[in-house]
Amino acid sequence: MEEEAAVGAGPARLPQSGLRRRAGRSKHVTGVAGEASWSSSVINLVNTIIGAGVLAMPLAISHMGIVLGTCVILWSGVTAGFGLYLQSRCAQYLDQGSASFFALSQLTYPNAAVVFDAAIAIKCFGVGVSYLIIIGDLMPGVVQGFVGGEPVYDFLIDRHFWVTAFMLVVIPLSYLRRLDSLKYTSIAALVSMAYLVVLVVYHFVKGDTIADRGPVRVIHWAGPVSTLGSLPVIVFAFTCHQNMFSILNEIKNNSHFRTTSVVFASIGSAAATYILVAITGYLSFGDRVAGNIVGMYPPGVYATIGRAAIVMLVIFSYPLQCHPCRASVDAVLKWRPAAQKTGTENSPHRHPLLGPRGNRTPEPMSDLRFSIITTTILILSYLVAMTVSSLEAVLAYVGSTGSTSISFILPGLFYYKISSPDSAAHRGLMKEDDEATDDISDDDEDANVEGEGSLSRSLTESGLLLRGVRHWRKALLRRLSLSLAIYGIVVMVVCLITNTFFVTSH
Repeated sequence: MEEEAAVGAGPARLPQSGLRRRAGRSKHVTGVAGEASWSSSVINLVNTIIGAGVLAMPLAISHMGIVLGTCVILWSGVTAGFGLYLQSRCAQYLDQGSASFFALSQLTYPNAAVVFDAAIAIKCFGVGVSYLIIIGDLMPGVVQGFVGGEPVYDFLIDRHFWVTAFMLVVIPLSYLRRLDSLKYTSIAALVSMAYLVVLVVYHFVKGDTIADRGPVRVIHWAGPVSTLGSLPVIVFAFTCHQNMFSILNEIKNNSHFRTTSVVFASIGSAAATYILVAITGYLSFGDRVAGNIVGMYPPGVYATIGRAAIVMLVIFSYPLQCHPCRASVDAVLKWRPAAQKTGTENSPHRHPLLGPRGNRTPEPMSDLRFSIITTTILILSYLVAMTVSSLEAVLAYVGSTGSTSISFILPGLFYYKISSPDSAAHRGLMKEDDEATDDISDDDEDANVEGEGSLSRSLTESGLLLRGVRHWRKALLRRLSLSLAIYGIVVMVVCLITNTFFVTSH
């Protein structure tokens, strides 16, 4: 920004010393560049967001009405996107490649880091297990749909066989270290999702379900109880924050504009998909819509392919849950109580654990440690999926706590804490920003020597103005981040009460 203001001030030549100082600072902030492209980052993030839950969107807005349901989807997308944005802002306090929930916990709430990572690990593990259960539940129906009756071999309709068979697909994908390596499987998953969307829209346009359609609510809702019961489905449908730091670490161009555009593209694509499926699916069946809209279509090849597409979607989404689960488990195992600050550790530009500006290149997992943690996650997932046929009640509570914490509470609290004027990391980053602005003043003196007084005054005023605007924006962002954390706590309480009510009522 300072460079653009200086260049735009006039044709006069800026001193080369100032340009060299600003160039050096830009290189320091950028850090070591990743290898992931913008498109692969968006693809992996969208695949993390959109899962089988999209099929429950028509039922969710049937309880709210089309208008209120659409507004809730948009609001949930905005709040989730703001959480992602705060994560990208928090990452600026760390060198690229070191951003993680654990690293930020060490800078903000070091003694609570183990709790945060444990919650993330449990949440991702539960979602991964639910994907395996979905495969076991759907594949027998897919087989019967294709063969047109009872298959020749009974094991083809056994859920345990299919869970075991698809583990052979999951295992090699789960051992990939980099999230960017999953971009091709994410593309295959998104193609499956595209087929499901086309299937829902096709039946809506064809109108083959209109004869049995129930009443449709456009403005009116079904009541507060039903609406609150559907609220978690929509709010948690945008959860992808567990992989955001991996995206930020691996993306090649980690500029503020580039990472923000990843957030906008991912959240916007997911919100558009949810609204399209929700409205067309609901208008196809009205209040008679069920939790899985694909299962309501007449038996046939297209519906059977749709069920197979769901299987394809969740099987390629499992590694995206295993990746953050493994990282969080590793962080939990490495966690130690924070040391007391002594001597030079109280320096304003040194964090007691992470060093200058809180930056430290993360120590990568050894091959042995990586293999042991991954193997443990896979074995436990397989055993739970084989022995439990329904995790609805458990996942409801895990989602209410884990998803809310990852999406709203932690991003809000992390940014509010780390951007505090009293934060050592913040003072270190602000010092660098101020030095960039002070470069303008240094250039002013050089310009005065060369007789460029008007340019000097213009640059000084521009630097002061930019510094004031920057401080005002950061103060506003801190207030909004605290508001997001409070909003997350409210959502958590509401969802826990709602889940308890529905569990006891059934």
